[in-house]
Amino acid sequence: MFKKIVPLTVIAFMLGLCANNFAMSGVPANYKVAVVDVAKVVSSSKQVATLKKEQHSKMEQIKKVYETAQNQALKEKDTKKRNEIMKNAENTVVKMKTENDKVYAKKLADIDKSISTTIQAQAKKSGYDLVLAKGVVLYGGTDITTEVQKLVK
Repeated sequence: MFKKIVPLTVIAFMLGLCANNFAMSGVPANYKVAVVDVAKVVSSSKQVATLKKEQHSKMEQIKKVYETAQNQALKEKDTKKRNEIMKNAENTVVKMKTENDKVYAKKLADIDKSISTTIQAQAKKSGYDLVLAKGVVLYGGTDITTEVQKLVK
């Protein structure tokens, strides 16, 4: 049994090696690969920092709306009116939060697109054929993170 497994394993290894060489045969010798630490670029972006501040400010506004309604409800003696005040406040808060989330997602998508466009432009300018996320690459590639950070506003 062992005598049959060893030759099959060697054959499988050789086929894999040949397939790898065949797949890599179409890559030109001067193929340039760059890597970018996207998380680092995003965290250093002024656009992202501004968006986070806006988001925090809007969440504070929503919190104040709820707290105001809560205080108003506590002052109300009639249970029915108190429940109505809280129900209206909850509906308002949900509506505000939903709208805020939509705006935030849209702005975040725009920033993401802008960063991707900047990475692509920098790669083309520098003559790179392929750009990969730094976290995916174990070895190799030229790191262009610093150049991209300078370009991203």
